[in-house]
Amino acid sequence: VSVDLKRFEKDLFSIDTNRFAPGFLKLQNDYPVFSDIIFKNVLGAYDPRIAPEGPENYMRGFIAAPVVRKLYDTCQIVFKDFSPIEKQFSGAFKFIKYYFPQRRLPTLTTFISEYSLAVFIYGKGDLGVGLDFFLGSKYPYASINYENPNFSNYLTRTYNKDHLVSKTLMALVDDWVGEVPPRERLLDHMIQNGKKLYVLRKLLPDTPDSVIYEYSKEQMAWLKKNESNVWSFFTSENLLYNEDYQKIRKYVEYSPNAPGMPKEAPGKTANWIGECIISAYMKKNPNMNFETLLKQNDAQKILEISKYRPKRN
Repeated sequence: VSVDLKRFEKDLFSIDTNRFAPGFLKLQNDYPVFSDIIFKNVLGAYDPRIAPEGPENYMRGFIAAPVVRKLYDTCQIVFKDFSPIEKQFSGAFKFIKYYFPQRRLPTLTTFISEYSLAVFIYGKGDLGVGLDFFLGSKYPYASINYENPNFSNYLTRTYNKDHLVSKTLMALVDDWVGEVPPRERLLDHMIQNGKKLYVLRKLLPDTPDSVIYEYSKEQMAWLKKNESNVWSFFTSENLLYNEDYQKIRKYVEYSPNAPGMPKEAPGKTANWIGECIISAYMKKNPNMNFETLLKQNDAQKILEISKYRPKRN
């Protein structure tokens, strides 16, 4: 399966600043939908408060700014050879065609936004990939803005090429699965996020679990060893049917830890358990296709049919 890859950042930064106007116009014509989103919604080039001199002058200044130019050059060094990543996407797209034959394959468009956005969906399900969020765990993200929680160590650990494909495809899968149905108990989040992880794992069968779940190898090993203890925690603490999002948030969102559990337990533990439940559910329904799975929104029914029983070590 071929990958339709476009390098927007290369085309943007290759515009001659001495003849910027025609180059800027051509870029917008070449990327009509994508450039509109980037210039208006991401970079704010059409916002008079940010760019009082207008979008053309603003973007000329953007690509000429030394700090932005250095960021661009760094991205070109890190991603000098994009073919291994293209190969990963190609493999994943084969599985999309297999599991979701009615869905169109997305176009991939790379860009940089000076750390504004990592991945987004646009148009008819196409994907924008912000390369500046995948420069490596040793890249000095924290020094950019020490107060920005997006640059916390437990997050920037995954800002590398190994996670680029999985993070990008997760955005697509997230769009397919949709929002958590009304009620929003922990169980509802658990099942909905579990479906996303289950599908992502099927699209990337050769990708390590630590990348799919975005855990360190040590955290992944701890979870597999303590699956029954994690499940017992959720049930004994009466969290499965808790609707207080502030109380359950760290079990389903990025977090350095899981409140109430041992320090080795990472955040998003409920999502991991949710994927275990979905795996058990699909074993009970071997003939169910993935499109049908995505439409199953009764979390309680899924749990009951799965007959999920955590492994005991």
